[in-house]
Amino acid sequence: MSTRKKKRFIAGATCPKCKAVDTMSLFLEHNVEKVECVSCGYQMAQPESQVERLARENETVIGVFKPE
Repeated sequence: MSTRKKKRFIAGATCPKCKAVDTMSLFLEHNVEKVECVSCGYQMAQPESQVERLARENETVIGVFKPE
């Protein structure tokens, strides 16, 4: 049995690996937000809130994603 993931595409987003536009999708996997390029398969994951808080203490950031 496979788990279905509801993916949302990010309009205007460019893949950092293959540079394709409008191919980045956002989804939730094991309570972690992930972004994936449907063209080349490149993935990024949002770091845990503790790590983000320590790393970006004095900055205003909407979302930080790291490569997997």
